[in-house]
Amino acid sequence: MSKLHIDSVTKSYGSKTILKDIYLSCETGKILALLGGIGSGKSTLLQIIFGTLKGDSQFIKFNDQVLTKQSERKNKIAYLPQTSMFPKDIKIKNLISLFCNEENSQKLFNSDLLKPLLNSTIRNLSGGEKRMVEVITIIHSDADFILLEEPYSGLSPILTEKIMNMIKELSREKGFIISDFNVEEAIKISDKFYLLSNTYLKQMKDLKELQQHYYFPKNI
Repeated sequence: MSKLHIDSVTKSYGSKTILKDIYLSCETGKILALLGGIGSGKSTLLQIIFGTLKGDSQFIKFNDQVLTKQSERKNKIAYLPQTSMFPKDIKIKNLISLFCNEENSQKLFNSDLLKPLLNSTIRNLSGGEKRMVEVITIIHSDADFILLEEPYSGLSPILTEKIMNMIKELSREKGFIISDFNVEEAIKISDKFYLLSNTYLKQMKDLKELQQHYYFPKNI
């Protein structure tokens, strides 16, 4: 079992504080949901954890190793932002091989979802196909911890369900931190859920407590 420990994360832009004294811990085998409104700082937090953004203060540790450089995250933490991150002119089969080991690459090459797209490039995919390829590739990468930002955006309900099942299966060996505006999707497969609001991150005990702080439909 591996553990990702995030502590004392603070981030400001000028006089505006985005994150203040953020603490979060995730272990392999767990799925955490990160909730919050637009501009609450979810993307900023994930970028700091991944190492592409520096906090004003931060302490991030993978097992016993303190991570101070982005390069130290390789094969430990993978991150899928909300915006497209893959080169537009690379074939999907080559893209998969870049991110996944041989065993997982062969698994995805034989996937009914990806097989029809292997010789296409990102540029030639629809928005939903592009997101599907990105999510499936990243969650099958070698990293122990996967950070996902709005992973189901643009996906059909059926495809969303299939990818949720993939994440649940892979979580036996990986840890996931998933940011999503859709509360129902976020908490459906999560072991714990957190609300980022007014610069602070707080674990919600249950749906009743979450509803006191954050709007979501009552029929969940």
